[in-house]
Amino acid sequence: MTRPLALIIDDEPDIRELLEITLARMDVDSHSAANVAEAIERLRGGRYSLCLVDMRLPDGSGMDVLRHVAAHCPETPIAVITAHGNMQTAVEALKAGAFDFVSKPVDLPVLRRLVETALRLETPEAPQAAVAEDGELIGKSEAMRSIRSLIDKLARNQAPVFISGESGTGKELAARAIHSRSPRAERPFVAVNCGAIPQDLMESEFFGHIKGSFTGAHRDKPGLFQSADGGTLFLDEVADLPLSMQVKLLRAIQEKSVRPVGGAHEEPVDVRIISASHKDLAAMVANGEFRQDLFYRIHVIELLMSPLRSRREDIPVMIDHILERLAQRIGMAKPRLDREALKALYGHDFPGNVRELENILERATALCDHGTIALDDLGLARQQASAEPQLPDGLPRDGLEAYLADVERHVITQALERTRWNRTAAARALGISFRALRYRLEKLGLEDAAPAADTDSQ
Repeated sequence: MTRPLALIIDDEPDIRELLEITLARMDVDSHSAANVAEAIERLRGGRYSLCLVDMRLPDGSGMDVLRHVAAHCPETPIAVITAHGNMQTAVEALKAGAFDFVSKPVDLPVLRRLVETALRLETPEAPQAAVAEDGELIGKSEAMRSIRSLIDKLARNQAPVFISGESGTGKELAARAIHSRSPRAERPFVAVNCGAIPQDLMESEFFGHIKGSFTGAHRDKPGLFQSADGGTLFLDEVADLPLSMQVKLLRAIQEKSVRPVGGAHEEPVDVRIISASHKDLAAMVANGEFRQDLFYRIHVIELLMSPLRSRREDIPVMIDHILERLAQRIGMAKPRLDREALKALYGHDFPGNVRELENILERATALCDHGTIALDDLGLARQQASAEPQLPDGLPRDGLEAYLADVERHVITQALERTRWNRTAAARALGISFRALRYRLEKLGLEDAAPAADTDSQ
């Protein structure tokens, strides 16, 4: 079997020798180049499994090599070597198409993991996960074709991805699709809702803790970063992280290492960061609510998930898929929609996007008679009426503040009832953080209003 071949581009002989020895011990052959011109000549004369290029070269920059690779051999993963702490250069390289980066002085374990990940791109592609299993990523619209195409491209590098879009558009499913198509597919995919973690437990949850480091720490516990080692860490609702945690997260991403609570040493971790939020992170940065340096670190490439109302041509396909899945789950024949029901769904705005469509169809499937979903089974009129609080005739009787509190109480109670009093899900549906929901529940006197039989996911 032919051994992989790497191209090392660095003007320092000692660095080239170190990289050559390291690669040789991994059964990887290598060629070397000391400048941009020599590197381009090498690339024209052969095919490489991987390129490692220093950003500072005598006759140019590693970006020159990166652009050449992108134009002439885009299937070749290229990793850049940057000066320690120069994250701006690393981010620029990732945006230009670099597979990953490593800082000087080169950490050999980090380098070996990078090489192993890059070489997996040459192996036969792993079977792709059924990305349509929840319905969000299916469809024939131009928007969905563009999303799937970008997902395929993102899967081939290690650049941090920020997935934006309204609630219910399938941001986590897109993250899973990127992971399942990547060379990390055999490693863990760990998803976390950042707004659902109590602030005093965040550092322990993300980085782990050592036995005895605080009251209740009865054993060593790995954090989310350690659990995702070698794979992908999906930070959902990353905008809900408090500023104090944003600082620690930034360091972990930049240094590729974490220190457990109570630990004396940092532990190297190899994770790809994918984050998501339905909030406008750029506006939060402008308002001082989100750190600018963390924003630029996680927002290297953006994937925008289109709302369902902007791709109505996908609705019939998605209805058919969701009903098929529901029928298989329940063990019944797939129901059909009558003409009026289909027309109503096609004209609905779906403020809750795909998640709302799934909920509507699941409820309608349970209520329909003789395997046919009628307009009344959808409950769209009732849903619209309950979602729009009725204004009083004339002025509010008890004043504006009391009236607004009643409206807020009504909307929050409705969200809790729809999610069976799962506060995390209710907060997500309302577009607020778990902490904000908990504050409102206490303010409105709803803290103890949950049915006794139900428990909060927290």
